[in-house]
Amino acid sequence: MGVVDRSKLGEHADYRVRERNWWVREGELDIVAEQGELLCFVEVRMRSSAVFGDPSLTVTREKQRRVIRAALRYLQRWPAPRRMIRFDVMTVLGRGADAVIEHLPGAFDAGM
Repeated sequence: MGVVDRSKLGEHADYRVRERNWWVREGELDIVAEQGELLCFVEVRMRSSAVFGDPSLTVTREKQRRVIRAALRYLQRWPAPRRMIRFDVMTVLGRGADAVIEHLPGAFDAGM
């Protein structure tokens, strides 16, 4: 992701990062993290400026479907019984030390 490390989620709200850039044919999971009994699948989006809008707007329905399919594959490989699942988006706007990081918990759901 460049200058801003995707592991910044670990600095927020007691998250423990389990995986970064986990890839399967169905898609990629940028971050898989735990927060207590909650398992979070986090899509990270970055833009150097807001000229073309907020980075979160790039998480289309199709991208959400790919993340959900990858998450289902992850859960097949590493079951998480009795855990709540959540899909988050983390946006990075700007570069380097001036970058603004925003975490959007529950940004979308699996529609189940």
